[in-house]
Amino acid sequence: MGFKAVLGALTTALVVGSAHQALAKGVEVRDLTRVVRLADPHFSPDGKTIALVEIRPDLESDAFQSEVVLVDCATHALRPLTRGRLHAGSPRWSPDGGRIAFTAPDANKVLQVFVMPMTGGDALQLTKSKDPVSQFAWSPDGSSIAFAVADAAPEASGEAKFRTAFKVGDDDITVTEAVRPTHLWLAPSEGGAAKRLTQGAWSLPSSLPPGPPSSPIKWSKDGKSIIFVEQATPSTGDQWRSRIRVIDLATGQIRSVTGETLLEGYPQLSPDGSTLAYWRNRDAEPWTFQDVWTAPLAGGAGRDISVGLDKNIYGTLWYPDGKALLVGANVGTTVGLWRLALDGTATPLNLAGVTPNNGYWLDFDLRSDGAVAFVGQTASDPAELFLIPPGGGTPIALTGANAALRDLTLGRTETVTWTGPGGRRLDGVLTYPPGYAAGKAYPLVLYIHGGPNSSSRERFSLMPQALAAQDWIVFEPNYRGSDNQGNAFYAAIYKDAGQGPGEDVMSGVAALKKRGLIDPTRMAVTGWSYGGFMTTWLEGHYPVWKAAVAGAAVTDWKEMYDLSDGNITISGQVGGSPYVGEGMASYRRQSPASSAASIRTPTLIMSDTGDFRVPIAQSFGLYRALRDNGVTTEFYAIPVGGHFPGDPIRQMDVFERWIDWLKPYLKPAA
Repeated sequence: MGFKAVLGALTTALVVGSAHQALAKGVEVRDLTRVVRLADPHFSPDGKTIALVEIRPDLESDAFQSEVVLVDCATHALRPLTRGRLHAGSPRWSPDGGRIAFTAPDANKVLQVFVMPMTGGDALQLTKSKDPVSQFAWSPDGSSIAFAVADAAPEASGEAKFRTAFKVGDDDITVTEAVRPTHLWLAPSEGGAAKRLTQGAWSLPSSLPPGPPSSPIKWSKDGKSIIFVEQATPSTGDQWRSRIRVIDLATGQIRSVTGETLLEGYPQLSPDGSTLAYWRNRDAEPWTFQDVWTAPLAGGAGRDISVGLDKNIYGTLWYPDGKALLVGANVGTTVGLWRLALDGTATPLNLAGVTPNNGYWLDFDLRSDGAVAFVGQTASDPAELFLIPPGGGTPIALTGANAALRDLTLGRTETVTWTGPGGRRLDGVLTYPPGYAAGKAYPLVLYIHGGPNSSSRERFSLMPQALAAQDWIVFEPNYRGSDNQGNAFYAAIYKDAGQGPGEDVMSGVAALKKRGLIDPTRMAVTGWSYGGFMTTWLEGHYPVWKAAVAGAAVTDWKEMYDLSDGNITISGQVGGSPYVGEGMASYRRQSPASSAASIRTPTLIMSDTGDFRVPIAQSFGLYRALRDNGVTTEFYAIPVGGHFPGDPIRQMDVFERWIDWLKPYLKPAA
């Protein structure tokens, strides 16, 4: 799990859209229940079929249910593979294509690995662990599957059952037991007892959403060793103490590859088995871009090959010729894909206006002939599976999973640019009301992305369209710390978490005022996580807002250092420890809590009670500050774990409260 993942916040991946505006039906929050999400495409070894995960909301169970489907590359025909098996995912083909492995809950609702023959028949439950399998990988000959699972909780009886005190490390405030390390196991793919491969106080990394999946297991080409990422402890605050390691299956000996001990992850082995590509932060500093590095598998120093591309990488796959890698990253208000040669030369792929999905991870795969499959969308089209033919060309849509959404009438979405502080060229995304009339000044709703190391992209997402359907203009600004304009822009918030980004956002608001698009007497500021941080910062420093929505808002960096899943890694953004030297003053200066007494904006506060990313204590502090100063406020706690509700009904409830709070404040004056 990369540094940005733990600091990463919700840029909600609830994506819907429409290519046709056939009927006059505006976007509503309830349209969430009609959205089909697609993820994790994988080509079969013969390249004729793509295994894909379809995720659909189910209101009866109040869950997002997933299944594995097969898409024929030639005919585009779709065949369900795991129908009736709820929450299936992570499809992986056997090397010969005769079987497919996937994860699904067992009878005890624990996520396990299952193997299904493609000729028909029942799926074999391969793993039987007490805790969920976090990842797995086929051996090159298909005889074994390596998998990762947390060590089982120790059995206890008698008085020992009640001696439950546990030692705390760099963990978050929501932990209720000692955090257990995750280790490697090996199971015969035809069934049989699993063999433990690693043990110790160290751990394979785990991932808490939002963020990318944990660093994948990879096999050596000869099948004699396994490549993995070792984290010094299982505690989330130690996730930047990570290095790539290799275990020899015959001897059990484990060795390092580069000799480094910080910020290594996501290894990918070259087709000839000689070279590892992996992610590491530039200059080994946690506040810099995630670059692509290469190193010999046999051992040796790593080399940063993407520094010239200057993009924050979220995906890496080797081309079949072994001379280049397919990489992806945010750029401007879209997402780009590049062929990155080993000498650092980068060539962009022609995406013809299709934006690959990127929520801290790219859903894409490469075929043996160089064809690319990816999940993507446009500003007016929902997410579908696309194929770029070998040698390039316009992406071809292979699915129509969201065709039912064509009855929606959308507001126009466009990229806007302006000159910000210091002459910076800034950008963002503007969504107009469906019935927009030129020359009319509309209420403005700022919908600020989280992260902060993410970016607003020109795509159709649920909330901006649902807000715009209220006859409001919606502005999604990119600010210092966003990862769409190069490493210098990204790293500019080091020790400047609020003031600089706040100036960037307000310069964008000023540009919209100058264009006459918005009514400056009816402006609202909203966001979740770092978007909530920016909301409370802007409330405390710019008294121009009619209303605000602060979701899971970061308000006090010292508390984040103490209590969040990022905990001590916060020092990589805010600067050092708050308990050393002048650290406390620096943390205070960068915290919205320092200006909370100045807030006068009516504010809706929301947070999950079990939020590990931004503990709910942050929201309680904001609520007390506003109440004590006589500010109109309401605070809703959502009794679930996680950084944002994971079920469709509670997600709808959050978004409906969001919109309903703004309505009375943004209506025209009597």
